[in-house]
Amino acid sequence: MEHLDTRKKVAIMLAIMASMLFASLNQTIVGTSLPRIVTVLGGIEYFNWVFTIFMLASSVTAILVGKLSDIYGRKIFILIGLGIFMVGSFLCGTASDMIQLIIYRGIQGFGGGMIMSTAFTAVGDLFSPRERGRWQGLMSSVFGLSSVLGPTLGGYIVDHFDWHWVFWIFLPVGVVAFFLILRLFPSAETGEKKRIDYFGSLFLTFTMIPMLLAFSWAGENYAWTSFEILGLFAISIAALTVFILIEKRTENPVLPLDLFKNKIFTLSNVIGFLIGIGMFSAIMYMPFFIQGVMGTSASKSGFVMMFMTLSMVFSSTITGQVVTRTGKYKKLALAGGLIMGIGMYLLSAMDTDTSNRMAAVNLIIVGLGLGMAFPIFNLTVQNAVSHSNLGVATASIQLFRQMGGTVGVSVMGSIMSYRMETKLAVGETTPPANTFSGLTDKLKGLDPQILLSPEQLEHLRSQIPPEMSGIFDQMIHFLREAMNFALSGVFLSGMGVMFLAVFLTLFLPEIPLRTSNSEGESPEQNPSSSADLQPQK
Repeated sequence: MEHLDTRKKVAIMLAIMASMLFASLNQTIVGTSLPRIVTVLGGIEYFNWVFTIFMLASSVTAILVGKLSDIYGRKIFILIGLGIFMVGSFLCGTASDMIQLIIYRGIQGFGGGMIMSTAFTAVGDLFSPRERGRWQGLMSSVFGLSSVLGPTLGGYIVDHFDWHWVFWIFLPVGVVAFFLILRLFPSAETGEKKRIDYFGSLFLTFTMIPMLLAFSWAGENYAWTSFEILGLFAISIAALTVFILIEKRTENPVLPLDLFKNKIFTLSNVIGFLIGIGMFSAIMYMPFFIQGVMGTSASKSGFVMMFMTLSMVFSSTITGQVVTRTGKYKKLALAGGLIMGIGMYLLSAMDTDTSNRMAAVNLIIVGLGLGMAFPIFNLTVQNAVSHSNLGVATASIQLFRQMGGTVGVSVMGSIMSYRMETKLAVGETTPPANTFSGLTDKLKGLDPQILLSPEQLEHLRSQIPPEMSGIFDQMIHFLREAMNFALSGVFLSGMGVMFLAVFLTLFLPEIPLRTSNSEGESPEQNPSSSADLQPQK
């Protein structure tokens, strides 16, 4: 499709970005609105499944559709994905209980996986690797934009309108995107028709779902060494073994194992996995710090977090332009990882006296680094493989990044819980001995998560005798220090992960960005035809 004129390419890209915005807004809008939805539908014990089912469905679908789109083209799958996602979004708004909402979110996830997988791959169809930089940066900024608009709009809707509109408000965007893709996107086939690897797809699914569930539940629903978690890991390992055996023998593997012989492909996926861990260490746990340690309200917390998102949007856009102009990417990837690692260290150095302004400055540094590194590894993977494997390669980097996020949230949660318990067990967090024993026992039993609920905190304060208010404030300060200690460990771990990503990036070969998608390029022009890619001189 790279033969199309520039005006049509831009129109197609606007349609693709509208599709991505539609899908990503429907993901980010749920977070702030779900607590209110739960109060209406009930079923708080199934709360996490609203997110887990979407993650499982989208992860599995993305990698499977990546290969199918290499055979049958991107258009059919992005249209099917949009259709399924719109149906799922509409059904979510009709849910009458939590179980229905979870099922409908699963439908959304299937569509979302198709949209995300084919959208990034379509950039590779439209533009050569040398031209993709600016578009990869702009597409990454779509996620940042949705991270700003989604939570804010979700909170506004549940405060002023019926919660159903959380899922319905963006349906017109989906409809417009669907017809734009239908009309503008060329119906091009990108691969030879071959037998579909059904058994490989089945065992890849059996590998991913138990593993993702294990990391989602470990440390929260079950202990890491529990029968349930170890059993899920055992199932995943067994399925992976069978999957590898199948892929070695099948004619048209769903995930060609030969791709992992390509140093750039393998290293980029590992680094993407590490970036996923670091990214979610900041995104998921910084609100705990802002609200629980600093005592900032939830609404102001969203405003502070917005600085990271906006800096990421700015950085990813500029990085894409620089890569397109210079054809260089390795130094930018190194700088991005290093800046993000420094930002994570600055987050770990914050304490109970940190101001919102300083927290925002530190988050800007994290966002700048993330925006530089995030889009580059999509480009390195696409540039390192033949065009016939473009879809599965693009889906792989998304899968590894999402798996990194899942693993990161789970592992960082365990680190946070362990350090919290360790700090609370230290004698210095015990209230003074001259307090009434009943009050002392009551304060000792406080769950630190109460720091995240100003309403509960004020309710508890109202039950404390006025003469004991000073002791109460002292205990709350102890809890804030304990949460600060716990989250400092999370951010330090995130820093370590990002510095590991920087170290691995040093070994990433920098090869020339191809100026054409043609399979007929010479090895010098198209080094992806060889497993042993040589770095740029």
